[in-house]
Amino acid sequence: MKKWKQIKYLSSGDHTEQPAMAYWAAGNQAQPLLIALHTWSGDFQQNCDAYGDWCVENNWNFVFPNFRGPNWTPAGCGSELMVADIVSAVNYAKKLAQVDDTRIYLIGGSGGGHAALLLAGRHPEIWAAVSAWCPISDILRWYQETGGTQYAGHIEKAVGGNPDLNQLAASECVKRSPLTYLGQAKGLIVDINTGIHDGHTGSVPVIHSFLAFNKLAAKEDQISHADIEYMVKNQAIPSSLGIAVEDKSYGEYVVLFRRISDKVRLTVFNGGHDILAKTGLCLLAQQRHGQLPIWNMSLNRDDVIMNNLFE
Repeated sequence: MKKWKQIKYLSSGDHTEQPAMAYWAAGNQAQPLLIALHTWSGDFQQNCDAYGDWCVENNWNFVFPNFRGPNWTPAGCGSELMVADIVSAVNYAKKLAQVDDTRIYLIGGSGGGHAALLLAGRHPEIWAAVSAWCPISDILRWYQETGGTQYAGHIEKAVGGNPDLNQLAASECVKRSPLTYLGQAKGLIVDINTGIHDGHTGSVPVIHSFLAFNKLAAKEDQISHADIEYMVKNQAIPSSLGIAVEDKSYGEYVVLFRRISDKVRLTVFNGGHDILAKTGLCLLAQQRHGQLPIWNMSLNRDDVIMNNLFE
């Protein structure tokens, strides 16, 4: 039986009650808080077992907020209300539970990866670390990449029109994009992950992860435009960038390329639109607010495979 329950909390955005799933850690000692985020078309009722089970097993506090549900309404898709909902979820948990302020973590994939990077840039002071999987970093770019699909239609509904034709809609895309704010998160531990085949067998081209990394990385560590173009087009790593990295925490999803710059890490693995939940959670668990990142960890291969939320 699942131990997390549906709750409602007050959002500072419009003073409405917003739904979420939540679990409060046992005991009187302060424990970590995990804010986990649903995917693009999901809501707070989406399967969150991989996140919830982890928090129950490790005695973490846990909130899986709705943040205005699927991203095809003006209130969703990176709106001010959505941002306020996620921040309010943190504040609500801190009032109700014993929360360790040095261990407040954020994780999400796909649309949840978009929201995770957005909140990293909008409120970097909150988080000890952020884990983003196959994230969308530029809403206008993704609109143009997904033209004619349901996702482009979702964006039009959210931003008030076709952003290629409507300047106000285009401005909304900028306001709702992580790239607009990520420069403010350079002191935050951010772990970005993408499958090399995403955008071909999945819905979010890998360029979104590369651009997010470059926004956070030191100039000398940024990935060149030519190398990004090569990886997007060929679904492969240029020989000039080196060979695959051995990292057992990704299981059978072989790490093809990795780069670290100060507190940001980019991992490109042999997969598509995949969220390796436990891999991300194990990485987050090692991080503390204001400290240097710890990147090395170990994880059982079967655990990784069982916790891919898109399998």
